[in-house]
Amino acid sequence: MLGILSFLFVDLFAVIKAIPLPRGETVPELPSPAVFKVVTLIQPTIILTIAVGIGCWLAGRVALHAPVAEAVANGEAFFPKLKPQILPGVIAGLFSGVTIILAWVVTKPFLTKEFIARAEEFNTFLPPITRFLYGGFTEELLLRWGFMTFLVWAAWRLFQKGEGTPKAVFVVAAIFVSALVFGIGHLPIASMLSGGLTLPLVIYVVTANSIFGIVAGFLYWKKGLEAAIIAHIFAHVVLIAAIYFSF
Repeated sequence: MLGILSFLFVDLFAVIKAIPLPRGETVPELPSPAVFKVVTLIQPTIILTIAVGIGCWLAGRVALHAPVAEAVANGEAFFPKLKPQILPGVIAGLFSGVTIILAWVVTKPFLTKEFIARAEEFNTFLPPITRFLYGGFTEELLLRWGFMTFLVWAAWRLFQKGEGTPKAVFVVAAIFVSALVFGIGHLPIASMLSGGLTLPLVIYVVTANSIFGIVAGFLYWKKGLEAAIIAHIFAHVVLIAAIYFSF
């Protein structure tokens, strides 16, 4: 919820003004900034609640875990559960961030100048607190704890009749599907910023974001949800540094 609330620090009106409109159209009349911001929090709150509920209900059944949260819930010391997740999360996050930057550098010559300018401007609208809290925590609860867990459970129930531990192939498939959905989920804003989708833009957006989704999925499976959260945060550390140095 702190991740969702962090959007209160985003100038949503500036974001809307930065999105190009079809010729002849103007920005529709919007409610007051306070009302507009509160309204925009409703949908992600509902989706997050559903995702957290799914994870709490199904994760343990398919051998997926949030070790730190589980330790806290059980009144146990949490740091012994966190410690083995820190280094893998940091390394994976830094690797993912660098990979995303390399994908941008390689793809940039094939993108329109208008999109590049708007994308760079859009990046300045998201403060670090939103990147860390929403990207690091909220998106991992949505995509890994909720969606990926559900995919693993569905395959386990369908193909294994809910018996034993889910086969690795089902978990790997869920990792790739959830990562692909994570990548595709970034296409609407990319389309709005560019005034439409092009093949290079689709390849860049889906590939760059799916790479991290795959890394985070494997961390969740092998180390725990908190490792994926740590990786997401450190991926954003790299991206913030890249934006600062204008890569």
